[in-house]
Parts: sequence; C-alpha cells; structure tokens
Amino acid sequence: MKIFLFAILLIIMNIAASYFYTRFDFTKDKRFTLHPKSKAVLAKAHQQITITVFLEGELPAAFKRLQRAATDLLNDYKANSSVKIKVVFTDPISGLAQQEQDTVLNNLYRIGIEPTNLNIKNDAGFTQKTIFPMAIVQAGERQIAVKLLQNLDAGGNYEDNINNSIQNLEYVFTSAIKKVSTGENPRIGFTEGNGEPSDLFLSDAMKSLSDSYEVGRVDLNQISKQGLDKLKILFIAKPQHEFSEAVKYKINYFVMNGGRVVWSIDQVSASLDSLQGKGEQLAFNNKLNLDDMLFMYGARVNYNLVADLNCAEIPVAMNGGSQRDIQMAPWIYYPVLIPDASNNMVRNIDGVKTEFLSTVDTIGVKGVRKTTILRTSPYHLVYNTPKLLSLGIVAEAPDQKLYSNTPQNAAVLLEGVFPSVFANRAVPAGITENYSVTGQSKKTKMIVIGDGDIFLNQVSSRDGSVFPLGFDRYTQRNFGNKAFLLNVADYLSSDDNLIELRNKEVKVRLLDKQLLRQSKTKWQFINLILPLLLLISFAIFQHYYRKYKYAR
Repeated sequence: MKIFLFAILLIIMNIAASYFYTRFDFTKDKRFTLHPKSKAVLAKAHQQITITVFLEGELPAAFKRLQRAATDLLNDYKANSSVKIKVVFTDPISGLAQQEQDTVLNNLYRIGIEPTNLNIKNDAGFTQKTIFPMAIVQAGERQIAVKLLQNLDAGGNYEDNINNSIQNLEYVFTSAIKKVSTGENPRIGFTEGNGEPSDLFLSDAMKSLSDSYEVGRVDLNQISKQGLDKLKILFIAKPQHEFSEAVKYKINYFVMNGGRVVWSIDQVSASLDSLQGKGEQLAFNNKLNLDDMLFMYGARVNYNLVADLNCAEIPVAMNGGSQRDIQMAPWIYYPVLIPDASNNMVRNIDGVKTEFLSTVDTIGVKGVRKTTILRTSPYHLVYNTPKLLSLGIVAEAPDQKLYSNTPQNAAVLLEGVFPSVFANRAVPAGITENYSVTGQSKKTKMIVIGDGDIFLNQVSSRDGSVFPLGFDRYTQRNFGNKAFLLNVADYLSSDDNLIELRNKEVKVRLLDKQLLRQSKTKWQFINLILPLLLLISFAIFQHYYRKYKYAR
C-alpha cells in the first residue's frame, strides 16, 4: 500500500512539474537565482522575445562552461518571463562550404556578430578554432547583438576570461532584453574641440560602450541645442584648452535639463614622454576655466599631484640607456586607485590606473549628495604645483613614514538638483539659439575625476595598434579602468540601472591542469579499469556464493 501511494505521489509531482517550473538553489553564490532587477525587466516585457545564441557544436571545454551557464540562465528567464521567450542555440557556419561561410560571416558582421579565432593548446600542439561567443536578442522589429565573452585581453588568453564572462551573463542578457523591450538606446558623447585626445586614444572606450549605447564625438563649439537634447551622457575627457563661456553655457544647459556629465580633468600638465626625453619636467597648472562650474555643482579638482606607493610601473633605461638595460620600475606618479567596496558602481572591480592624478574635494551645495567612489591608498604624498619632476626618483627608496597618510578622494559622484552657473547672468557671446536655462536642474548625476587619462587606451608606437582600455603593454597587467567605464555609463544612463547585476560573483572551481597532466594515467585507470575489476570481482563472488549456498 505504501509503495502504491509513493508511486502516485511521484506521478502527481511529475505532472505538476510539467506545468510549473521551479528549482532550489543551494549554491553559496546563488548562481542559479535571478536577481530581482532581472525579474522586474522580464515582468515589463510585452511581446515575444527571441534569443539566438551562437555557441553550439564542437567547443573548447572553457566555452562549454559558458554555454551551459547561458543555458541555465535562459531557462530561468523563460520561467520568470511574462511573455514567451524562444531560445535557439546554433552554429552559423557548421557544414557550410568556404564560400558559403564567407557570405554568412559578412551577413553576421553587418548585424554586429563577430567571430573569435582561438589558438587552442592540446597534446599535439595548437589548433585554430573559429567560434561565435555572441547572441542576438530580438523583440518585434528591434534586435541587439550581445557579446558573451567579456574583457578578452591583448594576448587572447580566453580561458582567464571565462569566469568573468559567466558572472556577466545575467547583466548582458537583462540589459539587452530591457533595450529591445523599451526601445531605449542612450546616446553618449565624448567631447572634442578643446584639445581632447584623438579617436585613437579613446578607441577602446568608445568601442566598449558601443555594444550597449550610441557613441560618438561631440564638438561643444559646434553642437546645437537639438544635438545636446539627444544626448544622455557627456564625457569630458582630458581637455587641454580653456573653455569659452559659450561652451560652458551649453554644458550648463545640458545639466539643467537632466543630462549626466563625467568630468575627467587634468588640472596639472605633465607628460611621461617629455620626462623620458629630458629627464626632468616642470609640472604646471592647466587653465581650463572650469573651476567655477565645478564649484557651483559641488566639487573641486585641486592643483596638486599625488605620489602613491600603490602605483603602476614604467620602463626605465638603466646604466646609460642601453636597450638591454631597460627595466620596469614603480612610478609613484601613476597611482592605482582603490575602489570604495561599499558602492555598487565600483564594487568588485580591480584597481584603477591613473596618470599624474590630482585630488578631488567636495563643496557643500544644498540638494546635492556627494559620494566618494575612488580613493588613493594610505601610502601616498600630495605635492602642490608647480613641481619639478625627475625620472631619478625611481632609483630612490621612498621614506615609508612620509607616505603614510589618510586616503584622499580621487573621484566623486554628485547626485541631486544642481544650481545653474548662469543664473541671473547675461547670455555669453556666441550663443545664437534660445536655450531657456532654468535656475536649477532636473534631478541628475555627474562624476568628477581628478585624472584625464583614466579612460584612455595605450597605442603601440610600432604600428599604431590599440591596446584594450586598462591593459598596460609594459607589464602585461589588466587594471579596472574598462570595468569602471562601463559601470559609470550604466549608472548614469538610467535611474533604474542594472549596475547590481555586474557585481554578481560566480566561483568556478577549475581543475589544476599541471596536476591533471601528472596524474592523467592514474585517473584513467581509476575511471576505466577499476569499475571493470569491481564488476568482475562481484561476479566471481556471486558465483561462488551461489555455489556455496545451493550446494548445501
């Protein structure tokens, strides 16, 4: 009777499971649990969503993990969505001739799907594999390409990035679903016209943001009121020339209408290239004519230089400058900033590299909330400028006592209602349109950073190729600059932002490959031969046991 009731219970549970999807997540990092923000986005969807994932076929083991993680996540999306979600896994070039493959690749490239060529190491050497670690999310007539493999470094070592990619899956899919469902596609402008760096040095920053936003350059001297109204975020990155009152008027209008601004400012002019050429350089104050604006909004970038023992390294010629004597040495004027772990915008990102950094102070402004997001280390010293800089400092051992100080603010977030810089002032010369500037802004946000190089990528001196943002070509080290850029854009672009999804941590317990190679034969024996031996032993035992039992 009990067996009969148990069987009926199992049947009822299986029938119920076919109508109601659920599962229990016992993992410590809750890797199989959707974030409430993802559930909220899915609840607001109003039409069928089709997700095509191009990870299929014969894949390296690391990408199999990425494929399984995407499968599990999308199953959760289907279970929690208010509309039907159709998921398709496909290999777009499987079984095609070379000419057909070229046609398919061109078609995919036009819609934003780019292949990744991998050199996969195996026992026989290296083999090349073309895969598509991407997906397309579509709703109605709108579609967006999604990059599943994140932060591929300059060496193309994909295995070290798989874990980061798995952690980022929920963000990229939820963000894409939100965009295709709502039609939102914020515009981001990097300013030019005031001595800002060329596209080459902002190349990776703009390319990285273009996956989720419309990104381009904005000449503040030429842009019209209509052009400003279309922008969501304005990046003012490393300007070198003084801002005119007319340009400041346009920026102020943008802020008053709820626009978000990132001020990445060099208050001090200094260059490592000049130092390496001359050995010494006088670091002097820049005249950007922005101090009054920043003061009114609640921040001040100081005219000083930070020397920090927590710093990046630079190549220095030793013993007369022979090419063979170039060594890496810590350069205290390239501080590596420490993110504030309590802030969602910068939680779980690596140290952020800066060059010739200045400190940032906050000013008491009614209605504006200030939050520090990046700080120096406790082992720093602040120099007033002008200051004579010398490469000879790399050979000196710093006095630890002098460099022990309270961490200083290097980047601050300002949120709230900002006062107008041009309230009760005449319209500057050069303004021909009616901007109708109000006395205070709509509720908005801005970020002030005491370094202009924080969003610039390095460029090869040999062939002009671009290195990824945050990657140091000299030390082969990746800093958190790109993650910081993406988080800043996400936080500023929406009041209902998905920044918390970027902070998801998934621990992947990888096998020790060296130990695996050493123990390969042993584990093959254990997994293949030992079960057979156990089976034979059991058969022999059963034979003699039956013989003994029935012989009696």
